[in-house]
Amino acid sequence: MAEILRQELRQKLSDSKAARWGVLCVVALTMFCGYFITDVMAPLKSMLESEFEWSSSDYGFFTSAYGWFNVFLFMLILGGIILDKMGVRFTGVGACILMLSGCALKYYAVAYGGAFEGTIFGISTQVMVASIGFAIFGMGVEIAGITVTKVIVRWFKGHEMALAMGLQVSVARIGTTLALSGAVPIAKYFNNISAPILFGLVLLCIGLIAFLVFSVMDRKLDASMTQTDENAEEPFKVSDILFIVKNKGFWLIALLCVLFYSAVFPFLKYAVDLMTNKYNVELEFAGNIPAILPLGAIFLTPFFGGVYDNKGKGATIMIIGAILLIAVHFLFAIPLLNVWWFATALMVLLGIAFSLVPSAMWPSVPKIIPENKLGTAYGLIFWVQNWGLMGVPYLIGKVLEKYCITGQRPDGSFTYDYTLPMIIFTCFGILALIVALLLKREDRIKGYGLELPNIKK
Repeated sequence: MAEILRQELRQKLSDSKAARWGVLCVVALTMFCGYFITDVMAPLKSMLESEFEWSSSDYGFFTSAYGWFNVFLFMLILGGIILDKMGVRFTGVGACILMLSGCALKYYAVAYGGAFEGTIFGISTQVMVASIGFAIFGMGVEIAGITVTKVIVRWFKGHEMALAMGLQVSVARIGTTLALSGAVPIAKYFNNISAPILFGLVLLCIGLIAFLVFSVMDRKLDASMTQTDENAEEPFKVSDILFIVKNKGFWLIALLCVLFYSAVFPFLKYAVDLMTNKYNVELEFAGNIPAILPLGAIFLTPFFGGVYDNKGKGATIMIIGAILLIAVHFLFAIPLLNVWWFATALMVLLGIAFSLVPSAMWPSVPKIIPENKLGTAYGLIFWVQNWGLMGVPYLIGKVLEKYCITGQRPDGSFTYDYTLPMIIFTCFGILALIVALLLKREDRIKGYGLELPNIKK
């Protein structure tokens, strides 16, 4: 009887469109702020080379730091466990504080770069301090990501869940777009390479305030369930992890996630440099072309999420996205039409792929894993994903420095041939396609319902 009452109370509140869409708006704002900082350094690669004498290896080392703590300290797995045990409010506020702390340290390293001397473990002290800051930030933004995902499941289950996840991703992508297109103009306007990071630090303060607003709204959901003890999260059990890791469908989703995102997010870290080197776009405008990728996702991810909600075909959507990913990176690799408009067209196609896979992948997880284990499941998926987000940027930086330098500009920055890095990204796309096909096969065998609509009629 208590369980029935609990479900009725929860359904009543989540049935309020104003309430659930209001929740989505405030948590999406938090992720928008986080994603700006995630990519704000990408357009500054050549400026870091000329101003601070960073090498491509230094930049790759810094970019790889995003996943250090998440991978080696198992912070995402721990974050998922904390999320299931302590709830979305506690975990989300803690994640926002980590983001702020890490961004502040990164800003300090870049703003006062001249004050750093010597090396740490053979790495420039400035690079090391900036990397530690980015590692702390990466821990916070990834935990915030799994928290927001569970928030959406909590408020939108039985409703427009894929659409809501798509819209949240879209708002976050606006942060990426702003970072890619605005970082260089902001740095040049203030004549200070650290200015875009300071701007992002202010945004993170706004993001923390937004999540505190959500906490008030979410507390009302719990308050309506006091009589049924809804506030008491189910205690974490080791068997929860065992249940998840024994699930083949879970591993196929996790592998698809790491392979697909390894071909997208690390690519974005180097995309501005690709535009200046292969397509001869001026640095001030080079960020506008990669910005098309997340900009396209802003509109298309909710659209494809709506298709999944109403028509289904989630596994098929992921397969189509992987095919597009392969085609785009292959065309970036070959010496063909090295002009800006061709690069722009490829970015539009990559934006479509970038919309297809996430719009179906994240809403598919609740069809495979029970809701009371979702925090741990998303934490494990993000942990697997962070192996790629950590390793691939470092690999690309090493490859560029060892095999791809073609010259040096008057300002001290280098020129590169990006053929080999783009072949590497193409290979990740091929592997993602194989996993997506295996996932569709597993869905037919196990009956997860990935090809079925999310909205219950």
